[in-house]
Amino acid sequence: MSTQATARKTEVQQVDTVTIRFVGDSGDGMQLTGTEFTKASALAGNDLATFPDYPAEIRAPAGSLFGVSGYQLNFGSKKILTPGDAPDVLVAMNPAALKMNLPDLKAGGMLIVNSDAFTALNLEKAGYKSNPLEDPTVAENFRVHLVDMTKLTEAALEGSGLSSKEVGRCRNYFALGILYWMYSRPVEQQLQAIAKKFAKKPEFVEPNQKVFKAGYAYGETAEIFERYVVPPSKLRPGTYRNVTGNFATALGFATVARLTGRTVFLGSYPITPATEILHEMANMKEHGVVTYQAEDEIAGIGSAIGAAFGGALACTSTSGPGLALKTEMMGLAVITELPLVIVDVQRGGPSTGMPTKTEQADLLQAIFGRHGESPLPVLAAQSPADCFWSAMEAMRIAVKWMTPVILLTDGYLGNGSEPFRIPDVEELPKFEVKYQTGKNYANGTEFMPYLRDEKLVRPWAIPGTPGLEHRVGGLEKDSLTGMVSYDGLNHEKMVKTRAQKIRNVVEDVPDLEVFGASTGDLLLVSWGGTFGSVRAAAEVLQAQGKKVSHVHLRWINPLPKNLGAILKGFGKVLVPEVNDGQMAFYLRGKFPGVDPLQFNRINGKPIKIRDLVGKVLEVL
Repeated sequence: MSTQATARKTEVQQVDTVTIRFVGDSGDGMQLTGTEFTKASALAGNDLATFPDYPAEIRAPAGSLFGVSGYQLNFGSKKILTPGDAPDVLVAMNPAALKMNLPDLKAGGMLIVNSDAFTALNLEKAGYKSNPLEDPTVAENFRVHLVDMTKLTEAALEGSGLSSKEVGRCRNYFALGILYWMYSRPVEQQLQAIAKKFAKKPEFVEPNQKVFKAGYAYGETAEIFERYVVPPSKLRPGTYRNVTGNFATALGFATVARLTGRTVFLGSYPITPATEILHEMANMKEHGVVTYQAEDEIAGIGSAIGAAFGGALACTSTSGPGLALKTEMMGLAVITELPLVIVDVQRGGPSTGMPTKTEQADLLQAIFGRHGESPLPVLAAQSPADCFWSAMEAMRIAVKWMTPVILLTDGYLGNGSEPFRIPDVEELPKFEVKYQTGKNYANGTEFMPYLRDEKLVRPWAIPGTPGLEHRVGGLEKDSLTGMVSYDGLNHEKMVKTRAQKIRNVVEDVPDLEVFGASTGDLLLVSWGGTFGSVRAAAEVLQAQGKKVSHVHLRWINPLPKNLGAILKGFGKVLVPEVNDGQMAFYLRGKFPGVDPLQFNRINGKPIKIRDLVGKVLEVL
């Protein structure tokens, strides 16, 4: 096995894009390492996208296959749409991490391995019968660098007074130091970041800084690594910060509170991968946000419905299993016609399924998964940064139309990150919250809780407002007074009226824009988090001269008015999804005569661009 001992030229090479994946045991600090390198890339002005990959086990046995944790980052000088298909560089901290991720590394890609971890015991835990680093095919297919990271970390911290366990926890910074040197990142910013991270545990500041500098020096002096520079991306001028989808969602709701001067209330129960929305919003109290961690999913949405009845801008967050538990209470929000946003950060199912892996399998549940006739608006964010705008849009629609709204994101978007340009105030959407304040409407008509305007929207009357006492609840109500009614004709009228109100929401749904020609051989239709992969695939295919176009569905219900006409302009329609074909099924029902082809992946990972391109070429 070659360790690349021969000195290499270290002239700095310019590259446009790079994909790096850090993998190791769940205790190896790979999420931290990836996050820190992401920050460095953002500060360098690169566009980027990330994909953290967590193990489902909270305390998986060290060195086990199901305890592997990873973090992939794609950064570059051009527009970055996805975290990348396959890594150019794989940093593997142990045999299990190597076994789980080596098949993804590009042919000719760089493999950096903590060779100290390849002990007989660790090899056995990973299911290796022999040391893969001694396999000649590995050296033939990849540029392999074996680095004694554990020993070099121990040498750097000799005499530090740290325990052997504490020393071992520092070795991720050695790997980070190597990558900093390889990609020409300034050392000082990371030294400051380490000081900030361990400000409350100052005894760990100097040791981690030492190890980081040792890794950087190793990169510089070992003469075995190439060195690169990735120029800044030509991003739109402005102030940027890196955001995850969950943070962007929380920020969107907090922005609504600031714009309206009204309290935003989140009633929620922790569930992977949505919990961070609750965590982040709990830190936004000074911006008019109130959070309540409920004892279960039903209590979470129940508290939010109560807050909406009291005049707050209410929301609740969950994932697929929690959405199922909330469905009865969603019916209550539908029949009472109270504004509420339900955020579903989708994950692999059914049941507990794969809680830390991404999926788009809650689509049909979001559209249809309630008892009775309970239609409501559904929209889906398309990127981590778009979660900000989608949260605001969902709340605006809920308040304008007096209805619950489902906002779909997923684990890929919620945990992934990208640069977010902080908008100027004038760029933010106009947001009006109107409460009924008097006994009479503007036209002199006496207040009745279900007397609707021309859009079929009922008034929002806050309890305690003199003269506006009224009744709400789960029983069907009279179409004007809101009093309980068991009259069948009244029930039919209310069911159809509520459904028509949701259909009327289409006036807020913008027409679709086609990426590419308006007619052609094949149309790619994406929704939610598949946007980046599908758009990138369309760009590749169009560059090859293929008559392929792309439309993306951010609005799921109601669908855009011009979607049917667009679908009929193409010989074939292909719907890529991270499920078993739910959007394709939905479109078949909505547009008779349109029979979309399917491209489905249910492996807990985003769709790969190269796989989708291959599928389109096969279809054509």
